[in-house]
This record gives sequence, C-alpha cells and structure tokens, in this order.
Amino acid sequence: MTAASIIGWAHTPFGKFDAETVEGLVVKVANEALADAGIAASDVDEIMLGHFNAGFSPQDFTASLVLQANPALRFKPTTRVENACATGSAAVHQGIRAIEAGAAKIVLVVGVEQMTKTPGPEIGKNLLKASYLPEDGDTVGGFAGVFGKIAQAYFQKYGDQSDALAMIAAKNHKNGVANPYAQMRKDFGFEFCRAESEKNPFVAGPLKRTDCSLVSDGAAALVLTDAETAKSMGKAVNIRATAHAQDFLPMSKRDILQFEGCTTAWQRALDKAGLQLSDLSFVETHDCFTVAELIEYEAMGLTPKGQGARAIMEGWTQKDGKLPVNPSGGLKAKGHPIGATGVSMHVMSAMQLTGQAPEGMQLKNAQIGGIFNMGGAAVANYVSILEPAK
Repeated sequence: MTAASIIGWAHTPFGKFDAETVEGLVVKVANEALADAGIAASDVDEIMLGHFNAGFSPQDFTASLVLQANPALRFKPTTRVENACATGSAAVHQGIRAIEAGAAKIVLVVGVEQMTKTPGPEIGKNLLKASYLPEDGDTVGGFAGVFGKIAQAYFQKYGDQSDALAMIAAKNHKNGVANPYAQMRKDFGFEFCRAESEKNPFVAGPLKRTDCSLVSDGAAALVLTDAETAKSMGKAVNIRATAHAQDFLPMSKRDILQFEGCTTAWQRALDKAGLQLSDLSFVETHDCFTVAELIEYEAMGLTPKGQGARAIMEGWTQKDGKLPVNPSGGLKAKGHPIGATGVSMHVMSAMQLTGQAPEGMQLKNAQIGGIFNMGGAAVANYVSILEPAK
C-alpha cells in the first residue's frame, strides 16, 4: 500500500462558465479542499497543479495561481504537472510520491481547465496536440477523428458495435442525472444514443455526438497526507496502490485495439494492492469516447479481447451490476475539463468510499474503488486503487 491518504476534497460543477477564469476556479477549489480537510494553508508542504492548457488559456504559467487562494501558501514548492488527458492523475500521483519520499506531509493537489472560451476549430486543434502530429496532425475531426479511426478499426475486426457504444453512452448519461457536478444531467436513453439524428449526428467514423465527451470548464482539488496522520483526521481514504505505464506516442508502433498501456497499469496496480479486478466495488474509467470505455473493459481484464460488448450488454457495468463503471456519469456526462478530470475521478471515488456521494449516485457498500485515467490514445495510463481508512 502507498503511504498516502486523501483527507479532503472539493469539486466545482463542470460546464460552460463564461464568467469564470482559470484563476478563479483554482482559488475556489483550493480553499474548499483545505477547509474540507480541516487543514490550514500554512500547514501545506507542497502543491501540485494539473493543467493541460495546450492553448486553451492565454495564461500558461499557472502553477503559482494556486498561491492566490491564501497568502500563507506563498513560497510553498508548487509544480504544474501535465500529461495530456491524464494530467489530473499525473498531479495526484506526483503528490503521492512527495509523501512517500518523505518530502512532504501535506500536499494540495488541484486540477483545472477552461476550454469553452476557445472557438470550436481551435478546440479540435488543441486536443489534437495529444496525438502524434507527424501521423495524426491532419486528422479530420481532431481527436474525435483519431478515436473515430480506432472505432472503425475495432468494427472491422470484431463487427459493428454500435449497439454497445449506444448502451455505454446511455448508461453514463443515466448515471450522470444523479451527479450534481455533472455538466449534462439528462437521461437520453438507448434509442436516442443509437440513432443518427439532427441532434445526434455522426462526428467521426462510426462515432456520433453521444459517443463523445463534453468540452468543459471546471476544477477539482484534494488534500493528501501520510497514512499515519490521516488516522487522526475527520475522514480518510487510503490510496492502496498506484501505477503509471507510458506507451509509445505513434499509434503505428503498437496495436491500438489492445490498449496495452492500460492493461499494464491495471496489472501493476492490482498486483501492488494484492487484489483481483473482481475485488473492486466500482471503477471510474476514462470514457473520452464510448469506444474507449469499450476497449478498456477488455484492457482491464473484465472480458476477453473483442468481447467488451458483453460487459455492457449483460449489465455487468451498470450501477447494480457486478462491476459498476462510471457511477458518476464519467467524462461522457460529467464533462472533461482536461486537467481536472483525473482529480475529479479521485474525488468522486473518495466520496463513494466514505458514503458521501450524492443521493442516487451512492453505491451500496462500496469498499474498494479503481480509477483509470488516460492521456492520448492509451499513451499515458494511470491507475489508482482506493479504499476507506480502517
């Protein structure tokens, strides 16, 4: 088990906030997370900020914006962490490492992104920077186009999976209704997600609008401490294991339908935790596109290769299934402000494990949670396994 525990957190709603700024979002969640943990700003030893940016914000030197939350944070070691769409988890894992190394006792981790002020074409261009530009730089549809190619290749190898993708979208939107932090709290149902329509057109390859996560603004934060200190706090969630597996950036150097980095990260984390996938109560996974969640079922070991559809078709990943996946609504309903996503996943999981998730989202008797956050097309792969402090 790692030496770190989560003792407090904060989360803004995700959505489109024209009146907000990156700085304002950061300050809000930093102060709220410290208050939630009962920790004074002066007691913070180190700060990690997860912020992807890539052109979304004119202000690109953002680590010190966290200090705006409280004058007592001045001169604290503060680092901006970035690893594409896995930026939030990268920041969390760096905070854990600081505690494990004995370099810090209290670490404040903040994740943030403001994307919606950027014009549509620029959003696509910014996100495409998380791909290998020599191969994918001219992809029509931006990052959605990259995953459209992946979906098309999967369909060609394993058959049309449109029903499964629509069921994943419908599941996550239904789950998001109970999440007050979610950007889209609407149960669209399978039929709407399955059918092409004016409101649900094809975006890239076989992917429709309901297959794609939302462009979002938002922030989340958490407070980490060592497991011994956590015992005296009001609440604590222990980080039982973490793993990070980085793969090649060019998709041409790997079998993109395998998500091998995801498999490796899951295997490493489960081995460290002394657990099997069946021991988990739920998983928050990176459904940037529905086809990603489908392949992740296989990569995490829930189904054999090419059979990911079984997990959704047979109800395994529903909230009342044998392994609920994305009870928060996932990126699909909750939104995907890049730098905030991984931190949000940890906050949502901590809420589940302490029985503090919102009514309707809370799972019964949640004992162990798994988190998978991915940067690029299965390039940066982070897994965390959490459990309540005993």
